[in-house]
Amino acid sequence: MIRILLVDDHAILRDGLRALLSYYPDVKVVGEAEDGLQAIECVERLSPDIVLMDIAMPVMNGLEATRRIRQKYPNTRVLILTQYEDRPYVLSLLRAGVSGYVLKRALGTDLINAVRAVARGESFLYPSVTTTVLEQLRQPEKWGLSDDKALTQREQEILRRVASGETSRQIALALNISVKTVEWHRGNLMNKLGARSVAELVRLAIEHGLAD
Repeated sequence: MIRILLVDDHAILRDGLRALLSYYPDVKVVGEAEDGLQAIECVERLSPDIVLMDIAMPVMNGLEATRRIRQKYPNTRVLILTQYEDRPYVLSLLRAGVSGYVLKRALGTDLINAVRAVARGESFLYPSVTTTVLEQLRQPEKWGLSDDKALTQREQEILRRVASGETSRQIALALNISVKTVEWHRGNLMNKLGARSVAELVRLAIEHGLAD
């Protein structure tokens, strides 16, 4: 069972999210908060697996709340659900340690896929958010990659799909390649960027100059 804490300053949105998530038997909403400070208090009291967090809230915003939660409760993952997809928001939140970033215009299926991916310890980025990250990954000189470690077009595509929550089998089917080839490319990505997981891969890229 995936235990979720809903954090948004709009009660009607929290009600809608609770109703949506109730359709999935592997997910349980264990609490709600209307600002970042309340979110931190709820994490301490309820120990959720995932905090589904908005950004713009009174008292304490989602960015600061994410920083504090990730520092004090590293086993609790943060999944951002917001209307904002501007580069500064995305990069700042990735640096703060979020495991996923979904836009409020997403379908319900996108959200549950993100929740499940994050619960498995993976990353999930909404497609347009992934594009923001990949635009920076295509410029290795900004973060110290030598030419021989620059990401190939295929690696960029696989990174985008992995970050979107696709499994190796799904990626293989979409790109008409073998699962073994997908795993080989994923290994190259980890090796080039010195990362041990997809979440670490994205965060490492940010730390090496993806943000201004």
